[in-house]
Order: sequence, then structure tokens, then C-alpha cells
Amino acid sequence: MGSKERGFVVWLTGLPASGKTTIARKLEKELRERGLKVEVLDGDEVRRWLSPEAGFSREDRERHLRRVAYVSHLLARNGVVVIASFVSPYRSTRDFARQLIGDFVEVYVKCSLETCMKRDPKGLYHKALAGKIKDMTGIQDPYEEPLSPEVVVDSERESPDECAKRIMAKLLRLGYIKGEEIEH
Repeated sequence: MGSKERGFVVWLTGLPASGKTTIARKLEKELRERGLKVEVLDGDEVRRWLSPEAGFSREDRERHLRRVAYVSHLLARNGVVVIASFVSPYRSTRDFARQLIGDFVEVYVKCSLETCMKRDPKGLYHKALAGKIKDMTGIQDPYEEPLSPEVVVDSERESPDECAKRIMAKLLRLGYIKGEEIEH
């Protein structure tokens, strides 16, 4: 990559339990193996530190994700590859992140609500359906699918490894990473 490493942001968006975190970790491993500096910003962990006061109203989510976009921007401009793994349900917020960051690759982790509800590793859908959580994306709050993401992976039909490889292949084609063509 020459003398100056080029940072960029891979923004994974999708319903809760669609597989974003698992794919992010696989992608992190692939990128680190290429000698890149990688930082994974994952929903729950980052929220605890950046927005502990935030609830899940639209306003709170948007404020939190603007903070995430700014941190991602700072890291990327300093040569770090950022993998941002957030439900980020609103197009307007993802558009804000894209404009602020510039070197931005949106990945839609597509998965049906039914499959996400079956997976439900944190029991969030169960709690939302029982009325214990309000503003749950996919239940009481909308998820706005990306209109033209750089990559769409289908986590219902593709394994996390296959999803990560497809993202890597796109990063190669877009010129964000160098190397041999990646097989899917």
C-alpha cells in the first residue's frame, strides 16, 4: 500500500441477530492476516462507552451513530481499517456516515426477520414481543434496507466465512486492499 496506509470503513448494517458481529470478526481476521491495522467497533460494546446515556429512540440512535461515524472517520484518516458493526436502521444516518468518512463501504447483512428471531442470541426479540423492550428494530421500529450498498451478503444462505470472503473480494475490486483475487 505504499508508505502511507490507507484507512477506510466497512460499515455492516442489518437486523439484530443477522450475523454482523460474527462476519465482522471473520473480516477482521482476514484483514489482519494482510498486515493491516484493524479496529472493530461493535454495537453493544461501543454504546457502553460512547453513549451510555442513550436509549433506543430514533433521536438517541442517530446521535449515537453520528458519534460512531466520527470516531470511525478519525481512525480511518489515521490509516486504520474500521469495521463498524451496527444495526444502524436509518438510511439518513448511514448516509451521514458515508459523507463524513468518504472511504466508506456499506455492507448489508441481509437476513429475514424470521431467521433473526429464531437466532435471537440475546433474547431481544423475545423481550420485545413480550413488551419488555420498546423501539426494537424489526418489531416496533423500522429497519430501512440500504438502497445501493457496495456489498450485500445473505447470512441465511452464506456462512460467515463466505460472507467475509465476498466482502474481501469487493474491497480488492474497489482498490482498498491489494493482493490476489479472492475465491468465493
